[in-house]
Amino acid sequence: MGANLIANGATFKVWAPHATSVLVQGNFNLASDEQGRLNKDALGYWSGFVPGVENGHHYKFYIDGEAGPGWKRDPYARELQEPTWQCVVRKDDFPWHNTGFVTPPFHHFIIYQFHVGAFWTPNYPQRLGTFLDVIDRLPYIAQLGVTAIQLLPIQEFPGDFSLGYNGTDYFSPEMAYGIPDSDLSPYVDRMNQLLQAKGHEPFEVHDLHGEMNQLKALVDLSHAYGMAVIFDLVFNHAGGGFGEETLWFFDRQAGADEPRWWNSLYFTDKTWAGGVVFNFMSEPVRAFLIDNARFFVDEYRVDGFRFDEVSVIDHESYGRGWDFCQDLTRTLKHQAPHVLLHAEYWNVNPLIVQPPEWDNGAGFDTTMTDGPRLAIRTMLEAAATPGNHALPMTALAAEANLHYLRDRWRGVNSIENHDLVMLAKDASDHNRMPRIAQLADPSNARSWYAKSRSRVATGLVMTIPGIPMLFMGQEFLEDKPWTDDVERHPELLLHWDGLEADDPAMRNHLRFTREIIELRKTYPALRGEGYADIHVHDQNRVFAFQRWVEGEGHDVVVVVFLGNTTWYGYEIGFPGNGFWREIFNSDVYENWVNPAVAGNGGGVHADGPARHNRPHSARLTLPANSILVFAR
Repeated sequence: MGANLIANGATFKVWAPHATSVLVQGNFNLASDEQGRLNKDALGYWSGFVPGVENGHHYKFYIDGEAGPGWKRDPYARELQEPTWQCVVRKDDFPWHNTGFVTPPFHHFIIYQFHVGAFWTPNYPQRLGTFLDVIDRLPYIAQLGVTAIQLLPIQEFPGDFSLGYNGTDYFSPEMAYGIPDSDLSPYVDRMNQLLQAKGHEPFEVHDLHGEMNQLKALVDLSHAYGMAVIFDLVFNHAGGGFGEETLWFFDRQAGADEPRWWNSLYFTDKTWAGGVVFNFMSEPVRAFLIDNARFFVDEYRVDGFRFDEVSVIDHESYGRGWDFCQDLTRTLKHQAPHVLLHAEYWNVNPLIVQPPEWDNGAGFDTTMTDGPRLAIRTMLEAAATPGNHALPMTALAAEANLHYLRDRWRGVNSIENHDLVMLAKDASDHNRMPRIAQLADPSNARSWYAKSRSRVATGLVMTIPGIPMLFMGQEFLEDKPWTDDVERHPELLLHWDGLEADDPAMRNHLRFTREIIELRKTYPALRGEGYADIHVHDQNRVFAFQRWVEGEGHDVVVVVFLGNTTWYGYEIGFPGNGFWREIFNSDVYENWVNPAVAGNGGGVHADGPARHNRPHSARLTLPANSILVFAR
């Protein structure tokens, strides 16, 4: 499909079953050139060969149909170019480096989610963040310890500012995230320094012409720095701002103005989030979407996908969404079993991570969870009310185990994400929530209460079952909402200056996050399937649980305490006797190194009597608002 260079020209192929004629015209031929006229087959696909087409040439389709003739962009265009949104012919000759990178086992994933345009913006206001700006920050993300970066959707959307969930051109990277060829030199110099640090050959400037190659460079260097890359694919709907040249009424059917929805070719009469739901009853539409995922595996070497609102595909598809998901996951599992297939499905449905052969599952590897997130946030909100009242620790324990999933690791846990902590769009938008530091202490996001409770919240995400996910800025205690529209709200850009200069609380929290991530990577039990509650007490504000590797052991004990003063001599059951090392104590990060740290002197002896259905116990010092981890 689309434009493909071959011999001394290119083949072009496009699906337009109701069109009466299709021509391809570019800077390689004239509009009247009969060599650009495509031929139609019995299935409604138009194709042909055009001589003289070269890499970098521009083109569009001129389609005639019931509504008259008009220009259309190729739905399979690999790249677009401003200002007229010309499709660009590209050959796949990017000089990938032999990094030796292997996608981690899925239960080893620690995900960092960010928005390309708002994450790192060193050239703002002249330009929002770009793919190459992200590359500047790859050493920072790698030092954080995450194993995978997850980009909000990067496919072309109308305008320069968007979350990306209103895409219109599914194979083309967002033009606003690219750097013009004339401005590439300083970026290439910096990238080559990063490549040299990893022992790899440098790029030439021409290697990075076009946003397609710049996005590939981001994937390439992410692999060089040991991180997997996850793309966010929006298959439930498209648009929210279609233009006449998009795939909306692609074969020039009548009814685009009214609209007569069923004439729209790719879509039905269902709408979602300001866009239109794909027609999952159509085999060519299903093939288009599956081709899109396969394309990113083949051409971009991505390691995973987050599929947006799979529940909409299921519920708004006239009964064909579920089997579309099965076709999608079967195809990708056959092509690339190493690629993570991650679904957002509300409410959480355990069948989403079952294979099709088991109970008619959808075949995804992982699913977003909301139980742990809501329980942690509810606990923090209650703790922010002054006093020593009971906290809903029992409710937290009930959600932490993810017992309803096929495997516990298949749940992806977060307490911040792009939807949750985004700036409210208007007065009626009640779905946004404060960032964790603000939730932990609404009166002062830099107070001891805010900092210590935030450490507990992130510590829980890193130690309970499931794959943890951080949202940009969470690692250094960012307390503002974020927005994709940095032009109107530059004050909401991430506070990198505070991290690097004037806010020690941010640096201390970054150290905490790095070291709790390292703890998770060091101790297999925190990535294992073994989980059991040890002790939960709402009034005492204590929650203790045990993690282990099934069949191997490697036990660790995690103790969470949200009391406002240190508790000495608190008895907790332990699964074995002897000395248990205190391998993590969040209290040490308060004014690092905390000169008044409370803790257990490096470890405890579990030589006490049986307690909490465990054969042994130990008397612990529980620092106020802390998370402790013990191992033998």
